[in-house]
Amino acid sequence: MNIYVLLKRTFDTEEKIAINDGRIEEEGAEFIINPYDEYAVEEAINLRDEHGGEVTVVTIGEEESEKQLRTALAMGADKAVLINTEDDLEDGDQYTTVKILEAFFEDKEADIILAGNVAIDEASGQVGPRLAERLDIPYVTTITSISVDGETVQIERDVEGDVEKVETSLPLLVTCQQGLNEPRYPSLPGIMKAKKKPLEELELDDLDLDEDDVEAKTKTVDIFLPPEKEAGKVLEGEIDDQVKELVSLLRNEAKVL
Repeated sequence: MNIYVLLKRTFDTEEKIAINDGRIEEEGAEFIINPYDEYAVEEAINLRDEHGGEVTVVTIGEEESEKQLRTALAMGADKAVLINTEDDLEDGDQYTTVKILEAFFEDKEADIILAGNVAIDEASGQVGPRLAERLDIPYVTTITSISVDGETVQIERDVEGDVEKVETSLPLLVTCQQGLNEPRYPSLPGIMKAKKKPLEELELDDLDLDEDDVEAKTKTVDIFLPPEKEAGKVLEGEIDDQVKELVSLLRNEAKVL
């Protein structure tokens, strides 16, 4: 089984993020594998261990993305591909990403492609479904369970707090949701093995693309941090007085009454 995982290098949102002149300052920021992509890597490894084949993780970005690819290899993936756009692209969007991935998969025989449900930096959830449309293969989003039997695939997916059961067939693209599995931590032997696993580096020229082919269709107007939360108020006194004060605050300050 030929299994591919779409992986993205994202900011660690649990660390402090600084904004300067409408852009996120990368210097000093921490970067990780997009957490939803970790579910995809883990499930890809589980499918390979059950059905055989190999797992290839693919990312688009700059040279620094190699670290996240090596982490996926240390988790147990077999191969990695970095499509390096550092010298070709200054900005991109979901259209850019899908156009590049479409060219990459043009000569590949993928049985299943796994991706994260969303990326925590932009959270559009567009790349997986748009890529599946371009490749003309079925896709199922927000999966929490998957079972493959030959060409038949049984899936459970999260739908607003409930579960939908879907039967489909390979080849297939799925996006992975929390609850699908528990991603493993790279072990020391895994980290050592990852150093020797193949990591291929491609550029747009290798995919017969140029900058005009992948020009972004959208533009980021501004990036800003949410306002800091104001300090809460503690109401004191008799209950009746507290209720009156609360109603007054809701009406005159919060403007919700």
